[in-house]
Amino acid sequence: MARIVPDLLEERAAEHPERPALRVKRGGEWQTTTWRGYRDAARRFGRALLQLGVEPGKGVAILSYNRPEWFVADQGAIAAGALPVGIYTNLTAEQIAYVARHSESRVAVVENREQLDKFLAVRGELPELATLVLLDGASDAPGVIGWEELMALGDGVPEADLDERLAAQRPDDTCTLIYTSGTTGAPKGVMLTHQNFVWTAAAVCGEFTLGADDVVISYLPLAHSAEQMVSLYIPLTRGLCTAFAESLEKIGENLREVRPQLFFAVPRVWEKIQAAIVEAGAKNPPLKKKIAAWARKVGLESGYADQRGEKRPWTYPIADKLVFSKVRERLGLDRALICATGAAPISLDTAEFFLSLGIPIMECYGLTETSAPATVSVPGRYRTGAAGYVLPGSEIRAAPDGELFIRGPHVFKGYSKEPAATREVLSDDGWFATGDVGVVDEQGFVRITDRKKEILVTSGGKNVAPQAIEAKLKAISGVEQAVVIGDRRNYLTALLTVEPGQAAAALAAAGEEAPSDPAALAAHPALRRHLEAEVERVNATLARYEQIKRFAVLPGPFSVEGGELTPTLKLKRRVIHDKHAGEIEALYA
Repeated sequence: MARIVPDLLEERAAEHPERPALRVKRGGEWQTTTWRGYRDAARRFGRALLQLGVEPGKGVAILSYNRPEWFVADQGAIAAGALPVGIYTNLTAEQIAYVARHSESRVAVVENREQLDKFLAVRGELPELATLVLLDGASDAPGVIGWEELMALGDGVPEADLDERLAAQRPDDTCTLIYTSGTTGAPKGVMLTHQNFVWTAAAVCGEFTLGADDVVISYLPLAHSAEQMVSLYIPLTRGLCTAFAESLEKIGENLREVRPQLFFAVPRVWEKIQAAIVEAGAKNPPLKKKIAAWARKVGLESGYADQRGEKRPWTYPIADKLVFSKVRERLGLDRALICATGAAPISLDTAEFFLSLGIPIMECYGLTETSAPATVSVPGRYRTGAAGYVLPGSEIRAAPDGELFIRGPHVFKGYSKEPAATREVLSDDGWFATGDVGVVDEQGFVRITDRKKEILVTSGGKNVAPQAIEAKLKAISGVEQAVVIGDRRNYLTALLTVEPGQAAAALAAAGEEAPSDPAALAAHPALRRHLEAEVERVNATLARYEQIKRFAVLPGPFSVEGGELTPTLKLKRRVIHDKHAGEIEALYA
């Protein structure tokens, strides 16, 4: 029998009503909501929407960091036939207004006064927005109510009224709008259906053995499809408990407290963890460094032996006891059965770094339009450097130009209010054009090489995939981000940003003291010499037309606030090109 999303919550609440579903740390203590409590709260929220007159198909915006109320609002909105719309907390008031207006949001749930002020600043542009629900704090602004006040509204609506809304829903109905992060323009509202979520979560869960005794930690933006699948829909399908991190700044501390069995991180998070481990390791005495280097060699050999189905070196248990187990415990990953990544390609350097520490990273690939994962990797079936294998029950193929096409029950319904844009990427027979270039190898593993629209064509007519070169540049110690330039130019150049800890270590190795000012650090002659030598080393691995002839070191990092990164930490190349046009032109002078 075909199911809709609210069926999942009903099933978990019936299956183990008193088991923990949601955990959040408040006042220094972890508080737990059971599956029954989660289900009851979501229905109460849904009935409150009915009391407010929210019609089916209208938006319910959620502007908050990850917390139980986010999930309750999301599932309650779906139960009422409305469309939850997650909004990134670092968006500006103008960007928020666009999403709220486009989604026809009638209600907005906001975390605190800071986020409320963004909505209030653009309230005049949102005539359909009737109610703002403030989670923390108080406000006497018109139309603003508190969370408990909203929930109490649901008490006056009969359960039968909500059941009527539920009975009218079908598996192919849109149940959620997720807006793309807008790397190439205005964000699009991706229409995801009940079937998209129910099928995809079941397909992913069919590939591993996690269940009701296990925990996942939620800390990445819930406005993103990957985080919704990992921390919302996989638990709804398998009964895992979702623990919410207090903040991104406290994720390290919370990881050690929660010790999840499933941990998902975008490549940038893994890179930051790697940088911290390297920085800490540089302070170890010589003997510890020697033991760590030996253990990592054993770990890397063991990881690749696992992938080939061969025996690990007999020294692995020793390396694990001396080094790997201590690293996992320090990170809070000592119980982790699956450590995964997705949303962007992870560099081979970072993937092998963790493989060498006995922490194989399961790489997945997908897009918002495929309900997040289109491929998965699991222990026992993964390849370092590959983005996993296609979800069973779906299809993937590469066109003659290398673009990947995907078809299956996880492919979205279309872009909200944009039929022309939908037709550009979704064929009549269900094939979705991803815009990604890649290959499917003889073992069925997918390897992504670049974004089709980001391929550079030099003035000499050579096609260059910048991401592959950027991954090599980012592997240089001291480099945080790299952007390759060269479209319609006669040679390639790069913009680099500095990773302070590694840059300081490079200067120390050269007998120089690192300045505390980021701009002075980036401009330091000794760092420049280090980077020049490392770029030449990278160039030796590239074809002549792919080599970086000149590069500039920027005085500060790329950031979401600066406009160079999307909320999911992808590069906004157009913004970077415009913002740093002077530096780029100087490289071609």
